[in-house]
Amino acid sequence: MARLVARALRLGRSALIQTGGTAAYHGRHRLSYLMPALLWPGPVILVLPDNLQQRVLNIEVPRLHQWMPIIKPIQSGDRWPHSEYQGLLLTTPQAWLSNWFTHQSQFPQGIPTLIDGVDNLEAWARQTLTVTLQNQDWDRLMWACPVHQDLIRNLRVQLTRTLFNRSENPYGCYLVDAPEQTALRELYHVLLSDIPDLDTALTPLWLKFWQLFLRPDRLLWATICRRQGQFTLSCSPAEVGTYLHPLWLAQPVVLMGAAMDLDAQALAYRQRLGLEDLTCLKFSPDRHQEAIQLYMPDRLPLPNTPEFQGAMMLEIRTLLTRTTAEQGPTVILVEDMPLKTQVGSLLAAELGSRVQVERTCPDENGVLVTGWAFWQQHQQVLPAPKLLIIATLPIPSLENPLVSERVAYYKRQRQDWFRLYLLPEALSELQRAIAPVRDRQGIVALLDNRVNHRSYGDQVIAALSPAARSNYIDPTWFDLSNSSLLD
Repeated sequence: MARLVARALRLGRSALIQTGGTAAYHGRHRLSYLMPALLWPGPVILVLPDNLQQRVLNIEVPRLHQWMPIIKPIQSGDRWPHSEYQGLLLTTPQAWLSNWFTHQSQFPQGIPTLIDGVDNLEAWARQTLTVTLQNQDWDRLMWACPVHQDLIRNLRVQLTRTLFNRSENPYGCYLVDAPEQTALRELYHVLLSDIPDLDTALTPLWLKFWQLFLRPDRLLWATICRRQGQFTLSCSPAEVGTYLHPLWLAQPVVLMGAAMDLDAQALAYRQRLGLEDLTCLKFSPDRHQEAIQLYMPDRLPLPNTPEFQGAMMLEIRTLLTRTTAEQGPTVILVEDMPLKTQVGSLLAAELGSRVQVERTCPDENGVLVTGWAFWQQHQQVLPAPKLLIIATLPIPSLENPLVSERVAYYKRQRQDWFRLYLLPEALSELQRAIAPVRDRQGIVALLDNRVNHRSYGDQVIAALSPAARSNYIDPTWFDLSNSSLLD
């Protein structure tokens, strides 16, 4: 990996590296890009989140300094220090992407750029491009356009009434319907026709909102705070590849992440991110040191059937009775919010305080019931489980309004929305989620029987490899005297 990064710096050729396995989980791959970046005589930008920046500066760089002299200057910030700077600059994805999307020129073009954690790059780009209007922004629009205060106020009241009449959903967001979108569009045209220099009259946030809202493919949704009687209005692009594509042409980049795509060439990932031809490399988990025991019962009801919850709870109870305190905590991944609450309540009634729902301090032999987002966010600080139980595959739910709207976009483009969007998201999430279990050569129990009956099942199995697969519970998995299962 270090040689490939050095080659990218020397030749100016972009690369995509999937580190895979436990390397990304422990961050062992960071020295592989820090060393060539610090040896390279020219300037380099390193893009990674704040928490990882602190680790690089406080742990990785001092560790590297024990092996080699570091004479290259290192800084962190949200802009390039000065035109003569030849060192390494650490910056956040939000600062780097915002600079590009808003044309701020805080970072010179042509400087080789390393980006770590690009499993989340699409989410970072979407978050940076999203425009959100708060309650006070409507007041500022009325102040900027005093002649049309009544029209703006009436539209705001109309949106409030319509949105608050919606039934609650567990995702907390609601798509804005066609009549309200039409009213927003009519307001813009009224303002445009009556205000000669509308672009300068509007606040920057409203200007960005209208520019994005008037595009043919965008997502528009509202988030409601029922207690305060207020809502926020958000608009984001349906896809980010179009916005990112020119960025990849502006400088050589090395993108690094744990598991962006099952395919070594990452074709689906590159299509979503607007990446063209570049060198691709994928490291696979070590078959001897990172293999897991994979339990997949083959006669369970499918997740969308009424019988699934009872069968799932029976499997969970059976597995929990085999674990011991010496084997550490057990993690149960349940994405469906009502089901997650029910699982936590049922197990707490039987096991007491051992069971916690989305808490970061489980007991040594505790049972943590959590959703995928919480597990991904906190798995670095939580103890690695010996047993990870997955209730259902992390396929984004079409009941989520934002997911359904993105699927609708793919359908309008006549593209395979499942294999370009839903399945890659699930496989990437799955590979990252089991990384701590690989670290202990532990057990993953997958209770979603769709793997055995759907055409994409083989891809799920490949994402979980290397694994010893079984459709029954082997007692030796929980036997601490079995050397093959020792840490």
